[in-house]
Amino acid sequence: MVVVVVVVVLGPGREGERATAAADPEGSDDVGEGAMATLSRQEFFHQLVQGCVLPTAQQGLEQVWQLLLICLGCRVLWRLGLPPWVKHLSTVAGGFYCLHHFFQLQMVWVVLLSLMCYTVLFLCRHLQHKGVFLSVTILIYLLLGEMHMVDTISWHKMRGAQMIVAMKAISLGFDLDQGAVEGMPSPVEFMGYIYFVGTVIFGPWISFNSYLQSVEGRRMSFAWFHKVSLSLVKSLLCLVASTCVAPYLFPYFIPIYGDRLLKRRKKRKIRGSVLRWLRAYENAVSFHFSNYFVGFLSEGTSTLAGAGFSLQKEQLRWDLVVSRPWNVELPRSMVEVVTSWNVPMSRWLNTYVFKSALTLGRFPAILVTYTASALLHGLRFHLGAVLLSLGFITYVEHVLRTKLAAVLSACVLSRRCPAACSHRNKSNLLVRIINLLFGFLSIFYLTYLGSFFDIDVEDEVEEEGYGMSFTIQRWKELHWSGHWLTFALWVFYRLLG
Repeated sequence: MVVVVVVVVLGPGREGERATAAADPEGSDDVGEGAMATLSRQEFFHQLVQGCVLPTAQQGLEQVWQLLLICLGCRVLWRLGLPPWVKHLSTVAGGFYCLHHFFQLQMVWVVLLSLMCYTVLFLCRHLQHKGVFLSVTILIYLLLGEMHMVDTISWHKMRGAQMIVAMKAISLGFDLDQGAVEGMPSPVEFMGYIYFVGTVIFGPWISFNSYLQSVEGRRMSFAWFHKVSLSLVKSLLCLVASTCVAPYLFPYFIPIYGDRLLKRRKKRKIRGSVLRWLRAYENAVSFHFSNYFVGFLSEGTSTLAGAGFSLQKEQLRWDLVVSRPWNVELPRSMVEVVTSWNVPMSRWLNTYVFKSALTLGRFPAILVTYTASALLHGLRFHLGAVLLSLGFITYVEHVLRTKLAAVLSACVLSRRCPAACSHRNKSNLLVRIINLLFGFLSIFYLTYLGSFFDIDVEDEVEEEGYGMSFTIQRWKELHWSGHWLTFALWVFYRLLG
């Protein structure tokens, strides 16, 4: 899903940079240093709004208004009581149009993947390992696409849509194996699920049964309209925050480009280290909000199309949650971060990868899960490095906090304890201090891992993926502190016995 940000975010983002740079009377290329140093606060905020916020919001809406309109059209069409096959065909037609709108003729590679998935599913319809066969087929296809079939930039632009197709097909295969889905779906049902207009571009993953419930055409209530509106507003705010607030407003209040921070010569080394970490935090925050933008937008599109609800005591609740920004920006643990980053994908990985790999042991299962996530995101070194590092970090944090909880009989686990837990120390000062320290540790890890998602690199570099040398150089500038700290925590855990 991260890759789809390239299509939508970079357009307004670069426009905002050019517009704000043009506002600098000295013509400096460094917006953070030039504009902030020469403009008054009132002038700066005026230029920020006129040169970045408004163009970003406008271009973001221009990119997605057709998708929103088609989602609403399908939602209204499904309320007319049409035959099921007509509903499936309508969402296939809408999904095809949206794919062409965002990817033009490159959409053929998404279509080819979906046709291949149904062919494999049909050929294996009498076997018990449909999910495994589909997983292997999709993995081979994605690897061939990465290395041979398509140029790198075009392939990575489609990565989000390809990932959704792969996740849907694999989950359907495993659900058929386990009996969660009754009977082999027809071609029109399968394609309707794959090209469901509410999820075909930005996601999120939904199950086949959820798709079938959505095309039934639930009543268009105020709660539904409120959920759609709120998600879309949040999405637009996150787009503005990613493109304008993080790159410009953050360094305006904390001058990471100028000489106002730690001016003394004897503190030059300290200043350089502080500036690198502040710059890394700026990059990480911008990247985080680009993910929230996609998350809230996918909430809006899928709910607008009629998905994303649950039935609780026969009461319909529009309660789809894709991202939980609060749990990421102010986390309790890295485990909470990875489960809140993309809730549906975390659920998919846990259900179809982690639980299947648990027979290998907990740590191997974690590595298999993060490896699967890395393969779905594409063969890009920086994403693979981040995800595999996350595997080690979350494992070490989990076992260390489990050991501390047992030794201290305290509620310091990675996840919050239930109210009826057996720990003696539930919320005393020691428990709060330990949880607070691990929260700060998570923010440190997020800054460290997000340091190379640089908003100032060339568009071509960002679209092709940051290479090995770029990633290693960024972590080298931060002295590999995140990896060393993880190793130190693992040693501490082993010393606890």
